[in-house]
Amino acid sequence: MTFKLWSIGRHATHDATPVWRLLAFEDMRVSELYEVLRLRSDVFVVEQKCVYQDMDGLDQQAMHLLGVQDGELVAYARCFEPGVKFAEASIGRVLVRTSRRSSGLGHALMEQAVLATSQVWGPQAIRIGAQAHLAAYYARHGFMDVGKPFVEDGIPHLEMLRPA
Repeated sequence: MTFKLWSIGRHATHDATPVWRLLAFEDMRVSELYEVLRLRSDVFVVEQKCVYQDMDGLDQQAMHLLGVQDGELVAYARCFEPGVKFAEASIGRVLVRTSRRSSGLGHALMEQAVLATSQVWGPQAIRIGAQAHLAAYYARHGFMDVGKPFVEDGIPHLEMLRPA
């Protein structure tokens, strides 16, 4: 996987596919971090009408996968090494900008996140806490419900595992 350099808001390419960038927290530019936090707030707080503490102190331990299309942050996920969120590696805060949904971008994002996790920490199992209504989406990427449902911030979730 090749990660190209880009800047949000500059060098619009009008490509049909996003440019993916994987960054450690300390390598993010202030403008990139701002756009990530803004988009996470737009989706998880405003759109889902869920008041919760998005900035949970784990961003510094994550690798951040950003997808940019036409100079705009359109997709995002954060990836964790084993032992941070779960015993296994983990992917979370998976989102696609509302205006870009139903285009297959979410599936491209998960493919990139699984690949990035494997490349950074080696091929291994990945465990996630998925919103229950998205179980079929994650199942398309090899994740299986492990029978540990839970409610987080008022939203039903499932613990799902993608075997190594």
